[in-house]
Amino acid sequence: MSSRHPARHAGHSQRPQTNGDTTRRTTPAVRQESNVNDYPQTGLLHDPAPGELLLRGVLLYGEGEPADVLVRDGVIVAIEDAGSLTPDTDADILGLDGQVLLPGLVDMHVHLREPGREDTETIASGSAAAARGGFTAVFTMANTDPVTDSPAVAEMVWMKGQQTNLCDVHPVGSVTRGLQGRELTEFGMMAASGAKVRMFSDDGRCVADPQLMRRAVEYSGDLGVLIAEHCEEPRLTEGAVAHEGETAARLGLRGWPRVAEESVVARDALLARDYGGRVHICHASTEGTVELLRWARGQGIPLTAEVTPHHLLLTDEKLETYDGNYRVNPPLRETRDTLALRAALIDGTLDCVATDHAPHGSEEKCCEFDRARPGMLGLETSLALMAELFVTDAPEGQRPQDWRFIARVMSERPAEILRLPGHGRPLAVGEPANLCVVDTTRRWTAHGADLASKASNTPYEGTELPVKVSTTVLRGRVTCRDGEVVELP
Repeated sequence: MSSRHPARHAGHSQRPQTNGDTTRRTTPAVRQESNVNDYPQTGLLHDPAPGELLLRGVLLYGEGEPADVLVRDGVIVAIEDAGSLTPDTDADILGLDGQVLLPGLVDMHVHLREPGREDTETIASGSAAAARGGFTAVFTMANTDPVTDSPAVAEMVWMKGQQTNLCDVHPVGSVTRGLQGRELTEFGMMAASGAKVRMFSDDGRCVADPQLMRRAVEYSGDLGVLIAEHCEEPRLTEGAVAHEGETAARLGLRGWPRVAEESVVARDALLARDYGGRVHICHASTEGTVELLRWARGQGIPLTAEVTPHHLLLTDEKLETYDGNYRVNPPLRETRDTLALRAALIDGTLDCVATDHAPHGSEEKCCEFDRARPGMLGLETSLALMAELFVTDAPEGQRPQDWRFIARVMSERPAEILRLPGHGRPLAVGEPANLCVVDTTRRWTAHGADLASKASNTPYEGTELPVKVSTTVLRGRVTCRDGEVVELP
């Protein structure tokens, strides 16, 4: 066993599964914290992958010399120098010479539209997009029709994801009944259901009532679940469709001020401080939000946050064409915001990347800008975009990152925040085989019509991207091979 691959030695590579609380609690209340047994067992509806799987010639985290990775019964059983492993005669052998091996990606913020809007996306089509994007687990938001505010709807979403079996689809429960912001849902019932809901969010809407949010934070702390907040003070954004700034003023669009987000971030940080629950900030978009997150970390407040690829890459200058594909909630901001968000992701103030994958039909995007529905596709393009921005073509003045950074912000950290077992784990013997392989030599051009989603509303239409996911492995079974989805037999 070669010393050139220290990650192969199980004793040196095992890391404890952290629970995502990297800061101290500020209240002494006893909490019933969740543990790895709190999620439902996965993969029970299908037979395990037959035989062995050999990934030949991969670079673990893009580092060192090529290695062979042998998988058996959904677990990595050997990692050796390339060409040195001899698998069973019926093994599935993938020649992946020089491609980058990462833990399977985890997206804690997607919209799969089922139930209610199956014309734009289904759990099956969204799972296919996830597999092609390198994801092995996604969390789908509650703003469906009916809303995921009951055990019955949550269990339906969970079971459909398991039936599709291209990635693990975990339902997010709504914080309030019907997303109406007036009455809390039964957190306990959904947490105890067959879906074992572990995250609650009214995403698309803010829990604007501070008393209601206070109670949500208190109850979530007792259950050990996560509250994910869409930070938007609605009285400051009524009719708003674009960032409040020079571009919106010039284009005659109603402006959405930064303070609408930042005021709720500040409020929820204080609620988390005083009432002990775990609060997660969805799609952070402003420089001020970054400053508030740094303050909260300094106070030991259990607050985490995500950022989307489009808020890291795109600015409100894209609105010059009034293209509805650039309408998103919160809106695209200014260059100073994107730079602050990038720096915060690098230094850990922002925890992770989440796509906010939001499919819409063409009639909902090809219309007047202020009538366009907010949201963009993201599952299939996100890894390539993040690799280009941070690894392969980092802009001048920004320190390039490595593939371990991509693994941290797109796999390890979201899994830690969600306390999700089996995902975001190290590439080491004895670890679950939820994996993603990236071909760094394969450039491709994004076209909405070619994506697995039923919708085509990508803001990156015609954009050439520098890397592509070639292979995704879920519990030892290949779900994406050479960039294409592998359906169940």
